[in-house]
Amino acid sequence: MARTSTFPVINMALLAGEERPEAMAQLHDACENWGFFEILNHGISTEVMDEVEKMTKDHYKRVREQRFLEFASKTLKDGCDDVKKAEKLDWESTFFVRHLPESNIADIPDLDDDYRRLMKRFAAELETLAERLLDLLCENLGLEKGYLTQAFRGPAGAPTFGTKVSSYPPCPRPDLVKGLRAHTDAGGIILLFQDDRVGGLQLLKDGEWVDVPPMRHSIVVNLGDQLEVITNGRYKSVMHRVVAQTDGNRMSIASFYNPGSDAVISPAPALVKEEEAGVAYPRFVFEDYMKLYVSHKFEAKEPRFEAFKSMETETSNRIAIA
Repeated sequence: MARTSTFPVINMALLAGEERPEAMAQLHDACENWGFFEILNHGISTEVMDEVEKMTKDHYKRVREQRFLEFASKTLKDGCDDVKKAEKLDWESTFFVRHLPESNIADIPDLDDDYRRLMKRFAAELETLAERLLDLLCENLGLEKGYLTQAFRGPAGAPTFGTKVSSYPPCPRPDLVKGLRAHTDAGGIILLFQDDRVGGLQLLKDGEWVDVPPMRHSIVVNLGDQLEVITNGRYKSVMHRVVAQTDGNRMSIASFYNPGSDAVISPAPALVKEEEAGVAYPRFVFEDYMKLYVSHKFEAKEPRFEAFKSMETETSNRIAIA
């Protein structure tokens, strides 16, 4: 049974008052020791969130449910025949919306116009919230305001920002198929609007799986691999998973505020100590990292970092020899 008791929940309303120092300390601790936290009073209206939830669940029921049931029937049959094959499957129905650098929402089939307009509005509010959170992280880390958002923008001047809309329907064999296999997120900062009735999201902390509690009108935030690199390991991305449930259809709307594909990612100089023999994390182009990540998403992050460090060493040696 996963534990939940100390999962960090931060009331962002406290940032505007006398309790700001305590709230900032709580945020810093969550980033340093959890890589995950939940925020309340984040500035996105509850009316918008309620409408997004209603339209998302209606869309699944109307458009995606039958397709998923067909997939589920085949998945369970194949899984019973081949357990190793089932271990590599996820019990989820998803579609992706890209917002930046260019939106593709007009090209996604089966979305009605009201849903498109609502998702565009919701995405704009999430983008603002992501940038606000990044500036709070800068403040806690002693970085100049805007450092992280600027690092994400790269030469082209824009981050990559998109949303994964998922449903995790009831699964009759959660012992056979995961909702979503364990992984860290490749990108920057992730903002999740999740179902407040059906749980299943867990993170790995100190060798134990910890439940991320469903909470009405909250946003769950987690840090991706790129923030671990830029903060030189002060803040870390964390393995997480979704456990399939036998009851309930869990909604998950995860928005990924990531570096632009051409952004060069490396530790912030201000966070590299002079006495360190070398920088603990590599320097790379985000697009190159994503190419590696796609093949190794459900594996530990450390070999990905080491692969780029090895490339750096080889390049440096070639330059020295030349």
